Amino acid sequence: MKKRIYLSLILIFCAALVQAEKITLRVGYFPNVTHAQGVIGSHTSREKHGWFEQRLGPDVTIQWYSFNAGPSAMEAIFAGSIDLTYVGPNPALNAYIRSRGDEIRVLAGSAEGGAALVVLGDGRIAQPADFTGRKIATPQLGNTQDVAARVWLKKQSFKITLIGGDVFVAPTTNADQLSLFQQGKIDGVWTVEPWVSRLELEAGGKVFVEQTDAVTTVLVSSMKFLKARPALVEKFRAAHIELTAWLNAQPDQARALVRAGLSAEMRREMSNAIITSAWRRLKFTDQVSPAQFAALVGDAQSVGFLRDAIPLDRLFSAQP
Repeated sequence: MKKRIYLSLILIFCAALVQAEKITLRVGYFPNVTHAQGVIGSHTSREKHGWFEQRLGPDVTIQWYSFNAGPSAMEAIFAGSIDLTYVGPNPALNAYIRSRGDEIRVLAGSAEGGAALVVLGDGRIAQPADFTGRKIATPQLGNTQDVAARVWLKKQSFKITLIGGDVFVAPTTNADQLSLFQQGKIDGVWTVEPWVSRLELEAGGKVFVEQTDAVTTVLVSSMKFLKARPALVEKFRAAHIELTAWLNAQPDQARALVRAGLSAEMRREMSNAIITSAWRRLKFTDQVSPAQFAALVGDAQSVGFLRDAIPLDRLFSAQP
């Protein structure tokens, strides 16, 4: 009798240990084609055949969190609300510098290209000088496209401030950008796919500037989570690299999954034409270099961001 009780207690204790090892991994992404790996990850989790869950094991549950733009995702990292996120490089840089290198690490590249400045198709803007007095929307102040817009306008000799200047740059959510553009209340939008293609195909927009090789999306981790769960972070990174290779090897299947994921996220059918148009502008890659980030620091500083930049030597390191 005592032996049975003893064995029962051992089993209960072991079960409690197993239960204690259950891990919830919280991952951010944006509902954009430029975040294809996150969109596929979220959608396959929703459909109960998660790409990442299959590779991380039964003890890991993934919760996906959708954001409009990078600064919001970085605030969630700082607040401890998420552990990893797909994000543009500029918000990642800002978070790294703001935390003096203590909070953010870049794990891998994700996408290049897929960003553009789209203007109204009525001919009012035909050359750079025509932007004088115009209003240009970007996803969020300080996000990668916001910085790109300001840098480009400055190179055209425009004076740009945070709240005005020769051209007014207006941070606006992606969904609002489309409706305002259709109404003619903004003259242009600097954004990413699928919004570039939606502005073209649904609102008669015209691509004025296209960023074909710019770093658009990277995968980052909070340093706190990386120190607490280094093996799990490495498994996620490996699954991300595998998914990136699959995206390039099986583009038809990948586009179908991204289309399904975005349609579910936006609660409206995303057309195949939009996804096909967006896809041709993108390059999915798990590679990203310190030199690319150093160039982005220079650009951001030229328009008043990242003034307190620090060395980037820890940005790609798993070390504290």
